Amino acid sequence: MIKKTIFPFVILTLASAACVLPESEKKNMENTAEKTNSFTSTRDGKTTELFTLKNSSGMEVSLTNYGATIVSIHTPDKNGKMADVILGYDSIQGYYNGGAFFGCAVGRYANRIAKAAFTLNGKTYKLAANNGPNSLHGGKFGFNKYVWDAKQNGNSVEFKMTSKDGDEGYPGTVNVTLTYTLTDSNELKLDYTASTDQATVINLSNHAYFNLGGIGSGTILNHKMQIFGDAITPVDSTLIPTGTYMKVKGTAFDFLEPHTLGERIDADEEQIKFGGGYDHNYVIKEKDDRELKKTAEVTEPVSGRVMTVFTTQPGVQLYCGNFLNGNEKGKGVTYGHRTGFCLETQHFPDSPNQPQFPPVVLQPGEKWESQTIYKFSVQK
Repeated sequence: MIKKTIFPFVILTLASAACVLPESEKKNMENTAEKTNSFTSTRDGKTTELFTLKNSSGMEVSLTNYGATIVSIHTPDKNGKMADVILGYDSIQGYYNGGAFFGCAVGRYANRIAKAAFTLNGKTYKLAANNGPNSLHGGKFGFNKYVWDAKQNGNSVEFKMTSKDGDEGYPGTVNVTLTYTLTDSNELKLDYTASTDQATVINLSNHAYFNLGGIGSGTILNHKMQIFGDAITPVDSTLIPTGTYMKVKGTAFDFLEPHTLGERIDADEEQIKFGGGYDHNYVIKEKDDRELKKTAEVTEPVSGRVMTVFTTQPGVQLYCGNFLNGNEKGKGVTYGHRTGFCLETQHFPDSPNQPQFPPVVLQPGEKWESQTIYKFSVQK
């Protein structure tokens, strides 16, 4: 199923049957070949590849094993027109050099850890500081920089990697599996598992930036957002949680009923100023019960596209591309301020230093598991 192994056969078939294939189909094969080749490279002695999933409705998802990254999601609008709704790059080189975490798996600890340090079982572990004084998304060489082992089976791709003891300062050798599955119900399922040989902390997520209007359609400020969490974990000026919960009712963070992202994103509130807009963790549940729960729903009114998010995780980070400034380019466009939003399902930021938050310690003999589903539909 891996394109690298089957593609030569496709080329020969096309050459021998060119007279019966429509021009559009031949062009599709040429485009697929070009895209596949642009994602085939060697990094740290391993080969990067592109994998494509397509369901019976025509929805198509492309993934690369570099960073277990979502490269594209093509899904229909209310008129059946397909468009890519994921910010990303044109080739593997873009992902090597990019700084925005487009579409990738993040770990060993997603989001921030204060002062790049935590204490576990009486020992303090110093991490790589890559976000001011803090550690962000696993450090300078997080899981997004690994070439994962990959295996495609029908409409699923299983990615595996090993993070060794001491990796970016974290204790324990951790084995991670992340499986993406595209269903015929236009759901993209992300299933994570992890194990360790000594006590460690873990928090895995995906950092996809979405624009449901399609790439190049402008900002995401017209998107209507609903988040099924009645509190956030407020932060200090370095975006580290204060350790408390703040109810969203009556604030710019209240998405219990749908509001456009642009309506209050520049509100005169301290938390908005700290994040330069929305860059905050919503409390979906205060306990890690591992039950799948509807977390958020987003609608883009022009295209009619709807994305519903479900997760077993206790929190979700809403980020609205506040730090995109035009430096990142790909897919024929320049990614400017607020041209994509993230809904990063997760445990809470800085939980290793916040014992009142849901626990993030993984012990030997335990299995860390989570599931997130991005379901795409259109307004009726």
